[in-house]
Amino acid sequence: MGKKDGFLLYERQANRTLRPKERIRNFDEFHPRLPDAERRRQAARCMNCGVPFCQSGVQISGMFTGCPLHNLIPEWNDMLYLGNARHALDRLLKTNCFPEFTGHVCPALCEAACTCGLNGDSVTVRDNELSIIEEAFAKGWMAPHAPEVRTDKRVAIVGSGPSGLAAAQMLNQRGHHVTVYERADRPGGLLMYGIPNMKLDKSVVARRVEKMRQEGVEFITNVDVGAGIPAESLVGQYDAVLLCCGAGQPRDLNVPGRDAEGVMFAVDFLTGATKRLIDGAEAVSAAGKDVVIVGGGDTGNDCVGTSIRMGCRSVTQLEMMPKPPAERAASNPWPEWPRVLKVDYGQEEAIDVFGGDPRRFETTVKEILKDDQGRVCALKTVKLKGRDEVPGSEEEIPCQLMLIAAGFVGCRRYIPEAFGVEVGPRGTVAAQEGTHRTSREGVFVAGDMRRGQSLVVWGIVEGREAAREVDAYLMGYTEL
Repeated sequence: MGKKDGFLLYERQANRTLRPKERIRNFDEFHPRLPDAERRRQAARCMNCGVPFCQSGVQISGMFTGCPLHNLIPEWNDMLYLGNARHALDRLLKTNCFPEFTGHVCPALCEAACTCGLNGDSVTVRDNELSIIEEAFAKGWMAPHAPEVRTDKRVAIVGSGPSGLAAAQMLNQRGHHVTVYERADRPGGLLMYGIPNMKLDKSVVARRVEKMRQEGVEFITNVDVGAGIPAESLVGQYDAVLLCCGAGQPRDLNVPGRDAEGVMFAVDFLTGATKRLIDGAEAVSAAGKDVVIVGGGDTGNDCVGTSIRMGCRSVTQLEMMPKPPAERAASNPWPEWPRVLKVDYGQEEAIDVFGGDPRRFETTVKEILKDDQGRVCALKTVKLKGRDEVPGSEEEIPCQLMLIAAGFVGCRRYIPEAFGVEVGPRGTVAAQEGTHRTSREGVFVAGDMRRGQSLVVWGIVEGREAAREVDAYLMGYTEL
């Protein structure tokens, strides 16, 4: 702990945020980073607690708090404050394969558990993490390093999201020959096509993929394993197969009018928006439309921000759950994850552009109304009290584009069917208790495909853990 009174001397200062009307002009990232001197002061606020809850990654009252990767946060904060950036990088990479991803999009479970947050403002852990890794790339410290010794083992990884990339990096560094199959035209999974550019610029994903290519990982894109090529061809060619295909089955709405034109899943909308941005491809646009988004989570918020940048006429976000409190309730003490009202970037932009929060809590869709051409023209909504509809609360709101962001119900079924592995009651691939082994010998599973819809940081955790199991399976032991 280099600055024992840093948390008393310095106030929290997060990365600056561009004003809504400025940032909605484009799809660029909008958080300019702090100067080095200020970043070091922010690192000095870390107290190197005797019990660093920030890196605990434990479950309390049914929710996780602290970093699931168990990042050595006090150590690299101390090194950052002292100006020892190389040492800070070494400690950061010891537990996290991709700090540039978590530094952009992680909800910062670490900051929610920071001891400074008990009576004040938590340390800017996520911003500090991003600063360390970006400086490393800028100064050439992240040059490719291929393994000096190779084994004769070959591993196929199906899916190139956070878990697939993390497992590929670990197994490649171990010396195995790793091939990653991706059905999209670019590697990255949800990092590439599920998260908008203003949250995670695609150059950041491409930079990491290129580094992995130079280190020996082979990427094969535009291949849909289980449909485009048979699963058995992979099982026959490789010593182990790891399934990292995500929770790709979106939850649908069973309401009258669901077949209307202009009703689509949020993930398809966001994918199209990104493809149009980077390739100029044809995609559904929100320009000039009244957009209604069903779902109040991160994906719904991303749809709000994307629709505003496209020039929508209005945007409304429907949320079935009650509005959270503005402050922690007594039943939700630190270091639990704070169950409080969050105004994310998309909602902040909607407030600035349209004059009000786009969210309608305790509200759901009762019917989708169509015009004479079968296109959605309005929605009939109803208020909820728990699971029950409130009599007389029906309302009709204009809508020409409806986006379903209601979460996911497991993986796409054709993949486990093709590999002949069991699926559990939650729609995810069943793994043996406490492992990543499926019901089929030599076939493993990780990420959202195993644990269900989750965070990027959990995908990285899953990929690292699965890599360790695959390595032990191949070699009889593991040093990962």
